[in-house]
Amino acid sequence: MENNKIKVVELFAGVGGFRLGLEKNNFNIIWSNQWEPSTKTQHASMVYEERFGKENHSNVDIAQVPTKDIPDHDLLVGGFPCQDYSVATTLHNSKGLKGKKGVLWWSIHRILEEKKKKPKYLFLENVDRLLKSPAKQRGRDFAVMLQSLNQLGYAVEWRVINAAEYGMPQRRRRVFFLGYHKSSNIYKQLNKSEKIDWINTNGVIAQAFPVERIETANHFQLEGDLVEITNHFNTKQKLSPFSNTGISINGNIYTAKTTPCFTGKKTTLKDILQNGEVTEEFFLRKEDLPKWEYLKGAKKEKRITKAGFEYLYSEGAMIYPDALDNASRTIITGEGGKSPSRFKHVIKSERGLRRLTPVELERLNMFPDNHTKLDGISDTKRAFFMGNALVVGVIEKIGKQLYKQIYE
Repeated sequence: MENNKIKVVELFAGVGGFRLGLEKNNFNIIWSNQWEPSTKTQHASMVYEERFGKENHSNVDIAQVPTKDIPDHDLLVGGFPCQDYSVATTLHNSKGLKGKKGVLWWSIHRILEEKKKKPKYLFLENVDRLLKSPAKQRGRDFAVMLQSLNQLGYAVEWRVINAAEYGMPQRRRRVFFLGYHKSSNIYKQLNKSEKIDWINTNGVIAQAFPVERIETANHFQLEGDLVEITNHFNTKQKLSPFSNTGISINGNIYTAKTTPCFTGKKTTLKDILQNGEVTEEFFLRKEDLPKWEYLKGAKKEKRITKAGFEYLYSEGAMIYPDALDNASRTIITGEGGKSPSRFKHVIKSERGLRRLTPVELERLNMFPDNHTKLDGISDTKRAFFMGNALVVGVIEKIGKQLYKQIYE
């Protein structure tokens, strides 16, 4: 790691949330990949190249990129989608431990497996549902992931973090995990340390995001290879054995429910608003108001399925308009566009009810203003990017602590 710069490869880069957070510390992104399979025009990649340059940026399906074309690096990062990670084995090839085609976790796995010089560190992000999916075998997907990393020589620490609980402007819960290869000093420290102390205070995530002290963690062993875990993990249980915080090392799992400990200033939705500079198109049209009220309101109504089956549909009311004195609700990908919706944010301003602007959505994820503004990219698309993005402040804080732990 020359001049203490940590070399990073960024996968599933989106519009560069990981990069923005890491570059505030001494991390150097040497190669990135962004590919959106469902659209012809690669909008996110266009924004990424506009902000960070085309050099060493790849805009092809990562499954098609040979490992030898990805430069050696110290840290692999990415927010990969939550999919079905189950492993199928093929009879004619006992080594056929490969998940379903198109499941992006196996692209990460392949790079780690094939790299002669493996990255010492991993920093990954996912939706918190990962810890309890799929419904019939709760926690199986996460178990497959942890065991596959264990087999490649990595220990892992994870935490579900809600950005708002640490003063950031959006209530967005995501699971973040760090992997340490057994050749790294952090792996050795973790191996020697009391696991409960690592969870409470000594771990990289605990240093970045403090928690209330806990006294005990649940401990169990991950049994079997990936096929056995796929077929048998937690089959008879209603709950996932994985809590919101934990460690995996040598097949041993230590996990506990932790509570955030934060006393700083909390940012609210009001703090990020663009006052007075909002154009007419963001204000709700008078004729649409009844539709907005209906969608946001509580419902109990009879509905009929395509097959003619009648059922009672019910849902509670949303806060409408959104409260300004709290962090915002989670931004979703369908946040943009004029059409009335249950989940889009609506706020009350002096000029009436309105939706959030692209800049406000960027601020809720702690991106620079107009990071996603580019010719040919609509406001709806910009909202979509932010629905997919992460809160940059979380990456920045974990990155800072990871860097400290590597060099101190």
